[in-house]
Amino acid sequence: MASLAVVLVILGCAAVAFFKGTVVRAFATIIVVVCAGMVAFGFFEVLANVFISRGDNSRFMSLVPWAQTLCFLLLFVLTFAILQTGVTFLTRHPVDLGLLPERIGRVVCGLIAGLLASGLLLTAFEMAPLPLSYPYQRFDPAQLDVKRPKKVLPSVNGLATGLFSFLSNGSFSGKRSFATLHPDYLDQLFLNRLLATGEVGIVSSTAPAIEVPKPGVWPASQAIAEQVDAFVSELRTRGGKIASEQGGASVSLPVSPESGYIPTIVRVGIRKMAIKRTADMSGGAFTPSQLRVICKRKGYGDDPFAGDGTNVYPIGYLASADKIQVSPKIEIATSDFEDSAGAKYIDFVFCVPNGFEPVLVQLKLNSVVEIPRGAIVSADQAPAPAIFKPSPERKRDREKPAQPASPPQQQEAPSEKRGLSDLSRSVTGVDLDN
Repeated sequence: MASLAVVLVILGCAAVAFFKGTVVRAFATIIVVVCAGMVAFGFFEVLANVFISRGDNSRFMSLVPWAQTLCFLLLFVLTFAILQTGVTFLTRHPVDLGLLPERIGRVVCGLIAGLLASGLLLTAFEMAPLPLSYPYQRFDPAQLDVKRPKKVLPSVNGLATGLFSFLSNGSFSGKRSFATLHPDYLDQLFLNRLLATGEVGIVSSTAPAIEVPKPGVWPASQAIAEQVDAFVSELRTRGGKIASEQGGASVSLPVSPESGYIPTIVRVGIRKMAIKRTADMSGGAFTPSQLRVICKRKGYGDDPFAGDGTNVYPIGYLASADKIQVSPKIEIATSDFEDSAGAKYIDFVFCVPNGFEPVLVQLKLNSVVEIPRGAIVSADQAPAPAIFKPSPERKRDREKPAQPASPPQQQEAPSEKRGLSDLSRSVTGVDLDN
């Protein structure tokens, strides 16, 4: 379905350029699409965070998870409309380059503009809290292989994000390179909602919702390293899954089972002010695929936000000094905090590739913090482990016996027509399901 929509957009742009314009105007449209895409990519996160931070007190709470998609589309459409209006005014006197150059040039320019525009639109919808199959399923949770993502044909979203990553890392680079903040951006977007359900949102109303203390990064102990090797071997043999002790279910982890890695502990603090009652905006409930460390090659220089990065996802967290806990969801309640604590620290275990070091930590779509200088220490300087165990309140909730069924006369007959689809529920929320 996504491929069909992409082809229709591309053919539509080519038809408009052929019947309604000239070569000069069609070429100018390509430049306008590129500029509008740069504005959208450059500022959509800043604009979205303005709305997300005010969403928990808003009457439009159900739109908060859609903030990045809506802001991206708004910036793109407004910039495109303004620039295209200027192009129309400047090219009001047509320039005829001849029959064949005009006919061929219009179609070629229209196809290029369609490729870029459809890629930007497809990327915007991948930011939305849609079910995994929309707009297309990039990975299969049953056989998770992060090295072989499925792609749309043609791969217009890869073209759009790759172009902006290249521009943001080159002459048009700012203080923060998109290639560093969002390496493999399309993978990030899909994995951010890989295991997300109605209890886990894709954004946090408090940004940043996390922090990294000093010391915050150190090599894992020998006992932890041996468990990591066993988990990596299990990932290879079970199609990207690890058995979890919580209910015996398997957990799909986006951990690349490569041989050249160093088991590393990264201490991440979940800020108390990020804990919200509304799951769609809480930073205290997240999945392993929503937490990632951005690593860069050692000796990258003084600016951690410049150049290219690579994503590394956790394999679990420390349940004790020598044991890793694998969980499909990490959930923190206010009862997990001490009275004066501003953050709840958890020691996550990552497989950092050889020759790389962590520089940034990201949670969900809108929280990113820099690992402070001096936070990376050797194993002999490592602090006491920050042990995390689910609070007794959540244990009791999970172990609560099932409620007895209602009497038959009080049960409502099921109807296939009742309720919203997954796509509709992602827009309206669960309150309107009936």
